[in-house]
Amino acid sequence: MPTLTRVFIKTGLVYFLMAMVVGVALAAPTVIHLPQGFAALRPVYFHLFMVGWVLQLIIGIAYWMFPKLSKQEPRGSTALGWLVYGCLNVGLMFRAVGEVLLALQPGVEIGWTLAAAAVLQLIGGWGFIVNTWLRVKER
Repeated sequence: MPTLTRVFIKTGLVYFLMAMVVGVALAAPTVIHLPQGFAALRPVYFHLFMVGWVLQLIIGIAYWMFPKLSKQEPRGSTALGWLVYGCLNVGLMFRAVGEVLLALQPGVEIGWTLAAAAVLQLIGGWGFIVNTWLRVKER
């Protein structure tokens, strides 16, 4: 299993655990009284689960299992794969921090984190497509 695949999958597992913790925190107010700010975690939960866990698991497995591109670069560009990994994860962290800070302090000039998160995740998504496109071919 390629190193990049292992890193994507293990990072995804960490995000899965984080999403479950946030999910429990979101459900906790039905049982105990928590500050109103916990509702700000809803989009964070969604992004940790879908981008952090699901998308990274899919990308990691696709990087490993899709047909080989060539003998020289069987999985496409490793550098582009690491760029995808970095963009997705930095974007996800910007999203998680930005969502909470914006909900707790709406007047703070922190909205740029959400824009940066979106751009980074877009770059990561396009990078994955570019690196994978030619590997999807007929036999």
